[in-house]
Amino acid sequence: MKNRLPIILIIFAFCSCRSTELVYISVLKHAPVTMPPYIKSVGVVNRTMASDQTKIVDVVDKVFSLEGANLDKDGAQASITGLTDELLKNNRFTEVKTLKTDLRTNTPGLFPTPLSWDVVEKICKENNTDAIFALELFDTDTKIAYSANSTTITTGLGNVPGIEHHATMVTNIKTGWRIYDPVNKNILDEYPLSRSISFSSKGINPAVAASGLIGRKDAVKQVGTEAGQNYAYRIVPYWIRVSRDYFVRGSDNFRIGRRKAQTGNWTEAATYWEKETNNPSPKVAGRACYNMAIINEINGNLDQAIQWAQKAYENYNNKLGLRYVKILNGRKVNDEILKDQQTTE
Repeated sequence: MKNRLPIILIIFAFCSCRSTELVYISVLKHAPVTMPPYIKSVGVVNRTMASDQTKIVDVVDKVFSLEGANLDKDGAQASITGLTDELLKNNRFTEVKTLKTDLRTNTPGLFPTPLSWDVVEKICKENNTDAIFALELFDTDTKIAYSANSTTITTGLGNVPGIEHHATMVTNIKTGWRIYDPVNKNILDEYPLSRSISFSSKGINPAVAASGLIGRKDAVKQVGTEAGQNYAYRIVPYWIRVSRDYFVRGSDNFRIGRRKAQTGNWTEAATYWEKETNNPSPKVAGRACYNMAIINEINGNLDQAIQWAQKAYENYNNKLGLRYVKILNGRKVNDEILKDQQTTE
């Protein structure tokens, strides 16, 4: 597996009474969604259009929510494009298709019930795809608030008192996605997401103030594109930064090891810590075993790291050792999932 060794950043504590310092390392986390290896070709479909039975309700909703013409439609299409483009950048799939289907929703503005497996299988068979990414919800809801404040207006006759009107528009955008696997009849993911965007303007009267609220459709389309791109990332492993404590006090070897670590020379730092793993003092030996677990995690040797952390706790009652064992076991589970996600054969 590539790029598995962590990037290391040390944060040093300047308080002389501390027995530990922090080291930050980058860990590759498994993606939230695991795609089975047999899924090679995927289709992207739009299921956000209202069905004939609910068109009247949808039109009424658009009037009361101040939606512009085709605002939801354009935003949904931007979201489909954003997802498709991002999936095409990922070598995980051999083919990504935007499918032209007449899928409709009976619950405009809400996450609909899943598609039937008969429909999913039919779409996949007709388009020669192994799975479907479906945009099942794209809805905008807009509210405008007006306020008036006293101000001074400059005229040819000088400054005169006046009223300045402010208009603020807030648009809430809701999206929802599902991934259908027809082979196992399994919904691999179901993910709703909401975001708000706001606009403000001012003028000498409410009409002028409201007329300044321009660019909303472009903003909604931009948010739609980003929503599609972000959803594509749910099948991609990602890096996070985590912190670990390591001991810097206990003997001269700890102090030397600390200085080695401060210069990034972790290999030599470990040679000084290892010397203390058999120290007659249980406290010192436990700290040394714990530090050996740290260096092994940094080097990507999780099994050895777990063994050292276990020894720190079991043999020397180092409390950090027990917590660290649990953390390392969690990393092993994460890495097993990563292996599955990176297996494409």
